[in-house]
Amino acid sequence: MNIKIQTVHFDADQKLIDFTKKKIEKLTKLYESVVGTEVILKLDKNSNDENKIAEIKLEIPGNDLFAKRQCKSFEAAIDEVIDALKKQLTKHKEKQRGE
Repeated sequence: MNIKIQTVHFDADQKLIDFTKKKIEKLTKLYESVVGTEVILKLDKNSNDENKIAEIKLEIPGNDLFAKRQCKSFEAAIDEVIDALKKQLTKHKEKQRGE
């Protein structure tokens, strides 16, 4: 599986990249047919505390799943995006089974 991580308005350290990849790999264990993943981490230039944005697009057969969250830290934003994608994957798997 291909994981592409892109950063906007900052340079991510290796710790953040490793954290992101580890979370995505856990997500792919939930659904093995993930073809690729695009991650965009943005630093919003506003003075707002919650200026860290994480967007993840999961490429799966049939259609892609997408989630975006904004939090005080990238780790929190990634956790929330992963949770949202877990719910979407669960619904997708139920639809495939015809439930």
